[in-house]
Amino acid sequence: MFKELNFVNEIIFFEDGELALDYLIKEPEEPFIIISDINMPKLSGLALKEKIQNNEDLRVKCIPYLFFTTSANQKDVIDAYSKSVQGFFVKPNSFEKLKTIIKKMVEYWQECESPNFIK
Repeated sequence: MFKELNFVNEIIFFEDGELALDYLIKEPEEPFIIISDINMPKLSGLALKEKIQNNEDLRVKCIPYLFFTTSANQKDVIDAYSKSVQGFFVKPNSFEKLKTIIKKMVEYWQECESPNFIK
């Protein structure tokens, strides 16, 4: 799907939240966007977002953090937004709808001004 959308950004996947956090701490380059599941092994998406928020070096990078998960309940959505996520999306059942949502996410952040990406 990402190949079909032809985005120029490198796509990096992590098996669990701890690996993602370790990468974010050690990597000097800052990601364009973080698309996270709520339910991840070792460190949940909510816990990962909280650790990013509590880490001064990561917080000042202002990396957009979006949840993209298989289901949403009101508590998860409230918890996510209380941790200052910039979006909460439910994964659709169709490939075309999935592609449409990802395309909208990325295009929005390509147009949005942020402290670290002034055009």
